Amino acid sequence: MGKRILVIDDNDNDLLIIERYLNKAGYGEISAVNDPAEGIRKAMEEKPDLVITDTLLPQTDGFEVCRRIKGSCGQNCPKIIIVTGSIDAVDAIKARQSGADDYCAKTSNCANIIEAVKKLI
Repeated sequence: MGKRILVIDDNDNDLLIIERYLNKAGYGEISAVNDPAEGIRKAMEEKPDLVITDTLLPQTDGFEVCRRIKGSCGQNCPKIIIVTGSIDAVDAIKARQSGADDYCAKTSNCANIIEAVKKLI
């Protein structure tokens, strides 16, 4: 069985790009949602191996999404990568404090994301 990945991003174009690059890298079981509340719910119900969440989301941010998932999943927590389109050194620290396993920039070819995924699962 392949590794299951959940992507949470409010930008539908970014969701499509990330999903496409994950597929090209050999990851086929991908769920993509553009609503953070739905993403948290799916993470609890579907128990993916990895969650990729954007930092900037409506009504919340990726750090809070990470805290909520990590805080309610017990011992079977997915790995979480927080991604951003704008690099801020403080965000990397906030990502670690929220329980994220990695933090990286969104680029047009998703190379950073794919490298982080390969490292974690």
